[in-house]
Amino acid sequence: MDDYRGLVAHGKIHEGWLKVAQKPTPETLVNTVGAKALDTEASAQWGLDPFALVEAAGRACAEVLLRGIAGGKGKPCFTVLAGSGNNAADAMVMLRAFVLGGHAEPDSCEVLLAKMPEGERTPMSQAVLALRKLGVSVQTWDIGKMAFLDGRKARIVIDGIAGTGLDGPLRGTALEMAEAINTLCYGPEWQIPDGNTIVSVDIPSGAFDDWREGMPIVHADITLAIEPQKLCIYAPAVRPHAGTVLPVRGIFPPELIDKHRDAELLIWESASARINPVPNTAHKYGRGLVEIRAGSMGMTGAARLAALGSQAAGAGMVRLIVDPSVYAVVAPACSGVMVVSEPNTIASKASPAAVLMGPGWGKGEDRMRILKSYLPFEENGRPLVLDADAIALSKDIVFHGSAILTPHMGEFASCLGLPKEEIPAADIIRILRNFAEEKKATVLLKSHVMYVASPDGRLGVIDGMNPVLAAGGSGDVLAGFCVAIAALSGFNFDGYTCACAAATLLVRAAETEGIAGSFVDPGELARVAATIAGGAWIRRGQ
Repeated sequence: MDDYRGLVAHGKIHEGWLKVAQKPTPETLVNTVGAKALDTEASAQWGLDPFALVEAAGRACAEVLLRGIAGGKGKPCFTVLAGSGNNAADAMVMLRAFVLGGHAEPDSCEVLLAKMPEGERTPMSQAVLALRKLGVSVQTWDIGKMAFLDGRKARIVIDGIAGTGLDGPLRGTALEMAEAINTLCYGPEWQIPDGNTIVSVDIPSGAFDDWREGMPIVHADITLAIEPQKLCIYAPAVRPHAGTVLPVRGIFPPELIDKHRDAELLIWESASARINPVPNTAHKYGRGLVEIRAGSMGMTGAARLAALGSQAAGAGMVRLIVDPSVYAVVAPACSGVMVVSEPNTIASKASPAAVLMGPGWGKGEDRMRILKSYLPFEENGRPLVLDADAIALSKDIVFHGSAILTPHMGEFASCLGLPKEEIPAADIIRILRNFAEEKKATVLLKSHVMYVASPDGRLGVIDGMNPVLAAGGSGDVLAGFCVAIAALSGFNFDGYTCACAAATLLVRAAETEGIAGSFVDPGELARVAATIAGGAWIRRGQ
């Protein structure tokens, strides 16, 4: 059997796609409204009519996918399931490119259409005409024609059923097509058989801005995300259905893309570039004194990991303030850290550049008193990072723009006064933005997709999807990253920029050789991150 399943062993990206997925500048993300406006403006003001856009998108999608299957065993069989929109035409142009390029045989490919185009000349009708002339079977959809997906012959199934024009759940023929793909490719228990690989064009069919858990959606192995990528792909509930997301670039002019930006997708290279390097003349206070209030009986590990994260991300000096009852446990475990036990007030020995409060700290009245004593620090424009217990304590506090909150989904739900399961998946981005604006604080929401929302409306998205990070303590390390980067920033402090750099640093550390695919102590993430951050922010030979 020709095993094209090998092109996307789940959880892995083929070597040919590594460069495709990385971009040193942030990727623009647009919502549905922005995507429609962009298409309209491209046609009216740039001369990029639907024919030009479909041709460019289809060919670019084929080129990206080809990087993963080039050199495979034999030539793949393709089946295109096409709805009635332009992404269906994109899918057919993509197939045409494979046939014309000699990467697929016409008699081993087929197209199943929700409805055969009739009458006027459209990108869809022209794509159908070309494929038929090339000898590809093009037929109207019939559930009985899906028998080819039986695992006996490897096949790439291209999902072009529905795109960004969707404004509600899939229904009718589109729903039947999507359900057939999921059932026949995955089975009722979603067990993945050898042979069939599902490739969605632009977005998994069924996804849209208001998609909710339980609505029908194609479960793709690969999503060829046409630039600008759609924000709905990165909604926490939708993201697992998109599989490996491969950006497809070069379709729209950059200035037109940026005009309709709703959010940005960040990786380490793009986020770290916004942080100024450390000059060779720097001293420990130049890199920043970080003060951490963390730890309690039974939670000493959180304090250690937060301090380790701060060191790794560049803090020049870390002062960890703990209770007398845990001092003897924490101090020996924190090499290079000033561990002190002091009265419940702001330390007076040296003014910190940034403060972190909360990891494993507790929520007693004494903790609230300490937190309130630090509020003038934040009000004066100094960075205050709140994690874990400190987030709960700050529920009724409105800040002044210099605070960073790092909740996970459960903590965020508590801030809203809702059970976690009652946060509407479709509304999470809107809710998060409103929360950041109302709290006048930057919010780094931790999940398999991380969001950074600024009180001024900026939204950053960091694609995690890495179970290495699903370990107690990784959030403490991340909080340490945040406060250290805030301290490094000095007078150029911007909560959004710092939180984005911290989140991408954590993700990059988890992807590093020796860490990726391993169950590790989160402290190992910090040790790896120290090399990554140093490589970006230490100036050599200057």
